[in-house]
Amino acid sequence: MSRANLVRAVLAFAILATSFYFAFTESPRLGLDLRGGTQIVLETQDSPTVKADQESTDRALEVLRRRIDALGVAESSITRSGDRRIIVELPDVQDPTRATEAIGRTAQLTAHPVLPNTGQPDKKKGQQQIADESGQPIIIGPAALTGEGIGEAGANYDPQNLGGWAVNVDFKGEGGKTWEQLTAKAACATGDERRVAIVLDGKVISSPQVTESVPCGVGITGGSTQITGDFSADEAKDLSALIEGGALPVPVKIIEQRVVGPTLGDEAIDASAKAAVIGIILTGLFIVAVYRLVGLLATVALAGYALISYGALVAIGATLTLPGLAGFVLAIGMAIDANVLAFERAREEVTAHPGRRARSALATGFNKAWSAIADTAVTTLLAGALLFFLASGPVRGFGVTLTIGVLGSLVSAMLVSRVLTDAAAARFPKLTKGRMGGLSGAGRIRRWLAENGPDLMKRRRLWLVISGIVVVLAFTGIFTRGLNFGVEFTGGRIVEYSTSRPLNIDVARSAVSDAGFPRAIVQTSGQDDISVRTSDLSNEEEKRIGAALAEKAGGATKQRDELIGPSLGDELRKKALIALGIALLAQLAYLTIRFRWTFATGAVVAMFHDIMLVTGVFAWLGKPIDGVFLAALLTIIGYSVNDSVVVFDRIRELWGANPKGRFADIANRGTLQTVPRTINTGMGALFILGALAFLGGDSLTDFAIALLIGIVVGTYSSVFTATPVAIVLERFAKSPPPQPKDKPKAPVHRTSDSSGAVV
Repeated sequence: MSRANLVRAVLAFAILATSFYFAFTESPRLGLDLRGGTQIVLETQDSPTVKADQESTDRALEVLRRRIDALGVAESSITRSGDRRIIVELPDVQDPTRATEAIGRTAQLTAHPVLPNTGQPDKKKGQQQIADESGQPIIIGPAALTGEGIGEAGANYDPQNLGGWAVNVDFKGEGGKTWEQLTAKAACATGDERRVAIVLDGKVISSPQVTESVPCGVGITGGSTQITGDFSADEAKDLSALIEGGALPVPVKIIEQRVVGPTLGDEAIDASAKAAVIGIILTGLFIVAVYRLVGLLATVALAGYALISYGALVAIGATLTLPGLAGFVLAIGMAIDANVLAFERAREEVTAHPGRRARSALATGFNKAWSAIADTAVTTLLAGALLFFLASGPVRGFGVTLTIGVLGSLVSAMLVSRVLTDAAAARFPKLTKGRMGGLSGAGRIRRWLAENGPDLMKRRRLWLVISGIVVVLAFTGIFTRGLNFGVEFTGGRIVEYSTSRPLNIDVARSAVSDAGFPRAIVQTSGQDDISVRTSDLSNEEEKRIGAALAEKAGGATKQRDELIGPSLGDELRKKALIALGIALLAQLAYLTIRFRWTFATGAVVAMFHDIMLVTGVFAWLGKPIDGVFLAALLTIIGYSVNDSVVVFDRIRELWGANPKGRFADIANRGTLQTVPRTINTGMGALFILGALAFLGGDSLTDFAIALLIGIVVGTYSSVFTATPVAIVLERFAKSPPPQPKDKPKAPVHRTSDSSGAVV
C-alpha cells in the first residue's frame, strides 16, 4: 500500500470509529414534528414605554422561562431568534390552549381601590369603569400596587373557600406595606368601597371585601394575602405562575404555532427508515449490477456514509426534523454520484490504455473525477447554506442534514470507497480489471456513443425552442391556475385530523360550515385524514371544528396544527424569493470563476428552466407551495448544477486537449461521454426518491415528487438547455479556449559533443 493510501486508510478508520462512538453513545435530538408536541413562536411588540429590542426580548424570555417551568412541561425549550422573536418548544403538549394563555399574557397584575359607583368615572383622576368577576360594573381608582411589589405566589386547595382553590401571594419590598395601607382604608368603608379589585391584564380576577375582622385603619398585615375566586385547580396554578413569573417588560404576540401528534412523528420516522433501507438496497443492487466488485465495495462504503452522517448529526447536537430525514436519505444518491464519476473515469483509463493495471486506473479515475465531485459538492452546499440562513422551522433542519450528508458522501466516496477499491485492486488485480471486477472498459452503449453517437448539438436551436415552450406552459399554469401557497407563505391556520372512519369530503365540509366556518378550505389528506385551512382561527374555534368532525366520523384526533401570522407569512415569502435569487446569483458567480461565463450562464438558464417547470407542474396539479417545496426547489437547483457541472467539466477537458477544434463538436462529444454517468447517478437517486414517494407519507410525498420531476428535467436541461446555450454564447466570448492541464514538455535536443547539461 502506498503512503498516500495508507494515510487515507488511517483517516477513514479514525472517522468511522469516531462516528461509531457518537452514534452509539449519543441520542438524536428529535424535532417536535417527529417527537410530537407544540412549538410557539412569539414576537415582542413595542409598548408605550419600552421598545422591543434584543435587551427587552431577553428580559421577556426569562419571565417566560419561569412561567413555563411553573407549568411543569418536561424537557421544554425556550430560545431567542433574532432580536424580537422567542421560540418555545413544549414536547408532548398536544393542546396549546393552556400554554398559549399562560405564556402569552402580559401579566400586568395590579390592585385598585373600589370607589362608589356613580356611573361616570373621573378619568382625569385615573378612574375607570370595569366589570368585576361577576360581570357587574364597578369603578376603580388608580393602581395602588403593581407586580413590582409581588414576590412568590402559589396555588393551594382552601377548604374554607367553599372547597375551592385559592392563590397565596407574598409581597416583597414596599409591596406588603402598600397592601396594608390599601386594605386599611377599605376596612373603614362600607359597600363597594370596602372592596379591593385585583386586576390581571385589564380584567378583574377577584374583588373581595375586606373582612370584618380587619380593623379600620390597620389593614391586612404580615406581608401576604390570599386571592380567592371561582378557580379550578389548573386556573389557580396558571394564575400563580403568571403572578410569580412577573410582568413581561413588553407585550408578546403569537406569530407561529405548530402542533404535531406523536403518532404522526412515529409514522414519519418509520417511513423514512424504510425508505432509507429500501433505497440503499435498490441503489446498491443497481450499482453492483453495473460495476460488479467495485460496485459492491461502493455499497459497503454507503453504510459508512450512513454511519458518518448520523454520527456527525448527533455529535453537533443538530435537531432532526421531518424534512431533515428526507435530506439524510437524499444524500445517499449524492454519495453514489461520486463513486459513479470515479468508476466511469477508471473505465475510460482501461479503455484508453488496455495494458494499464486496475489499481493505477482506479487512482487516475478518482483523481480525474475530483474536480467534478468538488464542484457538485460546493454547489449543493450553497443550497444547504441558503436553506439554513433564510428558511425557518423544520426546513432549516433539511439544510443542516443535507450539508452533513454532502460532507459525509465526500468522505464515503473519496476515503472509504477509495481505500476499499484500492485494497481489492492490489489484492486481486486480474479480478478487479476483469468483467467481474467492474473495470473491464467501455460497454456496448458507451462504445456506440463514442463511435456512432448522434450529433445532438446540431439541432441545438430545436432543443432551445422546446425548452422555451415548456417554460411558457409552466408560466401559463402559474398565471392561470395560480399557486396554492401554504399557510407558511400566506398566514393562517391549517389543522389536520385523523378520523375514526373514512369521512366523505362533502360531509366534512358541511360539518365545518355548520361549526361556523363556511369559508374554510376543507380537503382530504391521506386515506382517513381531513385538513381544514382558514385565515383566522382561535384555539376555542379549533376545538369546535374538531368536535363537529368527531361527531360525523365517530371520533377525530388532531394530528397536525400550524398557525402562521400574516406578518410572518409575508416575511417567509420574501425570504423564499430572496433565497431563490441568491441561489441563482451564487451559482452563477461560482461557475463563472470555476469555468467560463458562457458555461455559467448556460447552467443558470437550465436552473431557471428546471425551477419554472417544477413550479408549473405543481401549479397545474394544485399541489401546495410551502417550506418543504422550497427545500425541494433549492435541492433541484443543486442537482441541476451538478449535472451541468459534470458535462461542462468534460467539455472543458476535451476542449483543452483540442483548443482549435469546433466547439459545437467538442461539446457534443463531451455530452455523449457523460451519458453513462448521468443515467447511473440518476437511477440511484430515483430509487431513493421513489421509496420516499411511496413510503414517506403525505408529508414527504410532495417533496419526493418535486425532486423526481426535478431530477428528470435537470438531466434533460443539462444536455438540451445548458449546453446549447453555452454553444450559442461562445460566439460572443473573447477569452481563449482552456489550456490542457498536462501540457507535454518540449523535447530536448542534444549534440554528440554536449556535456549533458541543459541550460
